[in-house]
Amino acid sequence: MMQKSIMRETANIIIMIMGTAWVFGDDVDTDVIIPGKYLRTKDARLWAEHAMEGLDPQFASQVEMGDVIVAGRNFGSGSSREQAPRALKGAGVAVVVARSFARIFYRNAINVGLALIEADVSCQKGDTVEVDLAKGMVRVGDKIYQGTRLPDFLMEILEDGGLVAHRRRQKGLA
Repeated sequence: MMQKSIMRETANIIIMIMGTAWVFGDDVDTDVIIPGKYLRTKDARLWAEHAMEGLDPQFASQVEMGDVIVAGRNFGSGSSREQAPRALKGAGVAVVVARSFARIFYRNAINVGLALIEADVSCQKGDTVEVDLAKGMVRVGDKIYQGTRLPDFLMEILEDGGLVAHRRRQKGLA
């Protein structure tokens, strides 16, 4: 069994992530990340229990804390629902690696504290994936993929646990 690791530079920011890959293709939209029928509640645990069920009904019951989603182009397209990245984070996903993200998903993920990186990565479900957020690099086996490093101001928001926590810290309320 692979030992997962999440190494931290500070109390909150995840700099190095090593987890098991869950692989999805292009155009994964928010309706399959968290189907609309579960949005009648504000219960984030329910969202996590049904994350990705539109593509993989077993995902939520098998994903483990620290796992990594690897996807193709346009991850998170569709509606602007903030619940999509919250469902993934609640299910245990440590980082989403995709060739590209829908812009609203990208910003919602940062706002809720879900790490992501744009990189064109090739791997199989179950592979061990290492992500270095500080360098914008992803390693799968002996292959290293250079991705796009998040700008410092977005890393700060992630470091604080999301936008609300970040603003609270800036105002001296945290």
